[in-house]
Amino acid sequence: MRIGVIGATGGIGQRVVTEALGRGHHITALTRDASRIEEDRENVVWKSVDIFDADAVAAVLPGLDVLISGFQPGNAARDLADTVRRSIADPTAYATAATSLLKALESHPRTRLIVIGGAGSLEIRPGVTRADSDEDLYATLDSIGLPREYAAAVRGHRDALNVLRTSNRLWTYLSPAEEIAPGERTGRFRLGGDQPVLDAEGRSRISFEDAAVALIDEAELPRFVQRRFTIGY
Repeated sequence: MRIGVIGATGGIGQRVVTEALGRGHHITALTRDASRIEEDRENVVWKSVDIFDADAVAAVLPGLDVLISGFQPGNAARDLADTVRRSIADPTAYATAATSLLKALESHPRTRLIVIGGAGSLEIRPGVTRADSDEDLYATLDSIGLPREYAAAVRGHRDALNVLRTSNRLWTYLSPAEEIAPGERTGRFRLGGDQPVLDAEGRSRISFEDAAVALIDEAELPRFVQRRFTIGY
């Protein structure tokens, strides 16, 4: 397959590129400024793209079977605090990016889109998401060490999902586990739909590496077209 990856230098994006290459796929790795990238692996080409420029995104789509977007403001892998600040400053960026991606796909309707989003839109009680409840959301942000102001960004991710839900394009949205960080590639995890997947301790967690496995699994064998899914141990 030919897979495009937006945010290919990010925490999950790097692992997605590596996972896809390991399975023999051809990768177009997309970032804001590809001129700084030194790459010697086979089957990967780096290109610059502005996700907010639908025409620029459309220009990289020819030949791609799947486009995976790991867009974040800034680069959380290099400077998490900067990404947090940018996300709080403009929480509409996620919905704007989703709108741009859907616009780009108008000229390439057969290209599948997989967006890596947030966990805050998962249901913690029937019909209630963490993004809907200040009390629940603040408790989670406190537990993972993020400022309460980041609640705006959590809701921004939810708004991006709602943008996708209005589209008839071949989109998929991944809500990763609430706790996600570098770790081990085990290939052993569980999939879910609109509710978080919890481990025996009641925690929602996954490694970047296993998130990448799930994303490439979905690229290879679509199970959640025009749907959201989640993962966890």
